[in-house]
Amino acid sequence: QVLLVESGGGSVQPGGSLRLSCVASGFTYTDYCMGWFRQPPGEERERVAAISSNGERTFYDASVKGRFTISRDNAKNTVDLQMDNLITEDTAQYFCAASARPFCGTWYSRNFDYWGQGTQVTVSS
Repeated sequence: QVLLVESGGGSVQPGGSLRLSCVASGFTYTDYCMGWFRQPPGEERERVAAISSNGERTFYDASVKGRFTISRDNAKNTVDLQMDNLITEDTAQYFCAASARPFCGTWYSRNFDYWGQGTQVTVSS
């Protein structure tokens, strides 16, 4: 069975940091682009960041570029999202996802095959 499990969410004040982690199993992890998406309350799901199967290419939405960093460890089947200088607009349910496109392509959510169940991030004062 395919399984993606996120962890590391929580509640922080603006300017704080969190590190999300996702561990994958049940598929050939080293062949997949990995991504992070989020869904703010009452809004549509949006893309956050992605990383190619070999870790050589990364992609970021403009809203998080310079503040978030995506990384992966293919020996551990994990992908992390380091979130720094958090702002209230980052509040959302964060999801880990896997795409069979090794280099992510245009990395829209419809191009991702497997999804985790999410972890909540709340940024408030």
